[in-house]
Amino acid sequence: MLPEEQLFPHINRLIEHKKRIIVAIDGMSAAGKSSFCDIIEKVFGSSSCNIIRMDHFFLRPGQRTSERLAEPGGNIDYERFIEEVVTPLASGDTFSYRPFNCKTQDFDEPITVEPKPLTIIEGVYSMTPEITAQSNYDITVFMKIDKVEQLRRLQERSPQMYERFINEWIPMENKYFETFNIREKCHYMITGDENE
Repeated sequence: MLPEEQLFPHINRLIEHKKRIIVAIDGMSAAGKSSFCDIIEKVFGSSSCNIIRMDHFFLRPGQRTSERLAEPGGNIDYERFIEEVVTPLASGDTFSYRPFNCKTQDFDEPITVEPKPLTIIEGVYSMTPEITAQSNYDITVFMKIDKVEQLRRLQERSPQMYERFINEWIPMENKYFETFNIREKCHYMITGDENE
């Protein structure tokens, strides 16, 4: 049985016994994390599932100091994520957070999150120690992809950003994965679909 075929029954079992569950999906760039979350949302229904994207919590320009970027996992604003998502999510009440837009380098309109049985935290850095120390993740997933396929997807998807992925972002991700043993800590390891 493939890991993803085990994951959905696992989610179902937990939902039967808990009012709300939280699933973290971390992993390599271009491994298919966003697409996989969309599949989960279709399976469980948008009325039962929230998806919160870590892309909304990248550092703002003034936060990108050399010291911060040298930290494993420091490329994400984990302090704001904890304040705006982790803490209110634990309360079980409706809340909102400010998504940072990397294109405009500013915040978009706040996103409101209603309480639902399943919340997915999607994206690289979702399992930094600062976040996991305060998040009650019920299930954790690591998504991987063959290196050649990863580079092909990045070249196709973001040609203007390809060099930055190669020289900056992928090395930062790898440092984070290796420093904190992210792969080994996850309940499931899933290989990204070839047809992302």
